[in-house]
Amino acid sequence: MRYWSILFAVAAVFSVGAFVYAPFSADWWLPNVAGDPYHVVSTFGKEIDSLYFIILGITGVAFIGTQIVLVWVQYRYVDEIGPDGKPTRPAQYFHGSQRLEVVWTIIPAAILVFLALYQMDTWASIKLRSATPRVPVLAEITGRQFQWVIKYPGPDGKLNTADDLFTVSDLHFVKNQTALIQLKSSDVLHSFFLPQMRIKQDAVPGMTIPVWFDADTAGHYELVCAELCGWGHYKMRGHVTVHETEEEFQKWQADQLAEQNRSQLSMASESQGR
Repeated sequence: MRYWSILFAVAAVFSVGAFVYAPFSADWWLPNVAGDPYHVVSTFGKEIDSLYFIILGITGVAFIGTQIVLVWVQYRYVDEIGPDGKPTRPAQYFHGSQRLEVVWTIIPAAILVFLALYQMDTWASIKLRSATPRVPVLAEITGRQFQWVIKYPGPDGKLNTADDLFTVSDLHFVKNQTALIQLKSSDVLHSFFLPQMRIKQDAVPGMTIPVWFDADTAGHYELVCAELCGWGHYKMRGHVTVHETEEEFQKWQADQLAEQNRSQLSMASESQGR
């Protein structure tokens, strides 16, 4: 029945239309700053988007080509019944074509090798430990079911001391400064994802993984978990605040420390009063 070939053709045309339209619509594309939908705020984000465009173009061409062949084959070789109620063209069986298999193995392999080599510099600058920037650690972030526990060094500038500041799913750093974090997990696999900054890194139990990023625009962004980590996975949506200046960040940190100390003092007083 040629109806199936028409149905597949309509689905393919719709998919290609969406594929072509998406980059021109801020609502359909990768998330960016509200009011400036085509501006990627992080340095690495621009490189990630460029790689994404290349991969999207290659897969788009492959998709269009395979869909054209699929629809043509369905239309051309549809079953035809003769006046006697029997198929006019008997089915033919063969055991495959070695030449064809070699061709469709070599082409994808060559594309994968090209992509691997082309993205090597970007991967090295974003992921390799040897490229870790020599800046003070902004915070230690631990994923656990179901929140991000964030620990900032206190006034002494050192982690794991008495004056550390703790927040839950609330990340802060300063505009145009590289933010370096130490990423951990206390239970299962999580995935630390800053969509507007194109940063994604798995948090693996037993490992401390350095992650770095930046933003050239102050504002509020999203922090999410991109790994299905349990029934409360959705609760791990957090907030990122990029401060305009270092002074603004320091004031926020001082206010939070004062509030944290007041809470601890209040809890200690209540405990002694029992």
